[in-house]
Amino acid sequence: MTLNPAINKGPAGMAMPVAETRRRSNRLRRFDWTLLGAALALSVYGAILVWSATRGRTNLTGGDPQFFLKRHLLNLAIGVVLMAATSLLSYAWVRAVTPVFYVLALLGLVAVLSPLGSTVNGAKSWIELGGGFSIQPAEYCKVAVVLGLAVVLTLPPTKGALSGMSERDDAVTPRRIAAAALVAGVPTGIIMLLPDLGSAMVILVATGGLLVFAGTSGRWLAALGAGAALAAVTATQLHLLAQHQVNRFAAFADPHLDPQGVGYNTAQARLAIGSGGVLGKGLFNGTQTNGRYVPEQQTDFVFTVAGEELGFVGGVVLIALFGVLLMRGIAIARQCDDLFGMLVCAGVVSWFAFETFENIGMTLGIMPVAGIPLPFVSYGGSSMFASFIAIGLVENVRLRSTRPAITVQ
Repeated sequence: MTLNPAINKGPAGMAMPVAETRRRSNRLRRFDWTLLGAALALSVYGAILVWSATRGRTNLTGGDPQFFLKRHLLNLAIGVVLMAATSLLSYAWVRAVTPVFYVLALLGLVAVLSPLGSTVNGAKSWIELGGGFSIQPAEYCKVAVVLGLAVVLTLPPTKGALSGMSERDDAVTPRRIAAAALVAGVPTGIIMLLPDLGSAMVILVATGGLLVFAGTSGRWLAALGAGAALAAVTATQLHLLAQHQVNRFAAFADPHLDPQGVGYNTAQARLAIGSGGVLGKGLFNGTQTNGRYVPEQQTDFVFTVAGEELGFVGGVVLIALFGVLLMRGIAIARQCDDLFGMLVCAGVVSWFAFETFENIGMTLGIMPVAGIPLPFVSYGGSSMFASFIAIGLVENVRLRSTRPAITVQ
């Protein structure tokens, strides 16, 4: 009996061509395990912090100390499945389906404004699904905007009607900038009606990052920045921001303003982090955490648990994991073969970098409180799912790049 060297046996005993076996093996080798490992490590780290923050809060857990831990791990498992599915999609299909995903994300935002939406902490940002589950469409809008911007900034060049000159493939033309402003501006405007200032800030920063990486000229960036500043002033003057959001900025400008009211969150957050010292008080032993002094500690203020119970060292480890995540994203963007893939990576990196800086910064008092989750760490299904979909997109770009892997020096 002779064996055909051109085939191997698959997992179900079926014949599988050697070329197919090698293709799958090569795909696994090209998968960025460091990027995925950092995301998983952050998620597990977050599960422990969320557990510590909620295990004694019977009013939230219904008497089950592990309620939020179980839900966080379930969200993690679903997120990994979404990441794997996204990374294996056809690269061309991802681009082709982007308009559909973008429209669905917008429809989700509109649904939040309808009677289907529910209000939490002054923002009507959720749609309750029943059984304790809810969806936050603004999180998926972050993915949709990154993909949408990557598409419009790489639109096929057009030929000028008068001059006969054609646009360059890689040029950031006024037409592309206008399209980008529309793609980012529509969801941002709807999100501000919720109002969800934090998500709007993330989208605007990610848009700026994409435009910078796309090579937009300084004068256009300055003009867009001035327009954004004018829009912010107009929103303030027209009282489009909720009063609690205005109060948060006032408390940021004056840290001693109303420490028992609007400044209470940041005051307690700094107290918790400062009391941790170098090594912390020990996991589950935080007095501020156990005393329930820090509001929303499992979501927006989850970093305070790390600062108090694991100390400076625990905080540095958490930040270092984010550093690894962001550096791998930049490295994949640099090795990308095409502008679309590079922009997708750049948008994801900009999104994660800003959310990390803003979330940790607001607990330290160096940024205003804006209701932004810490990616992978904060409790929340929509945030976890959107973050892992974003990782899947970056892995998708990595798997389809033909350039050799590089490292960030």
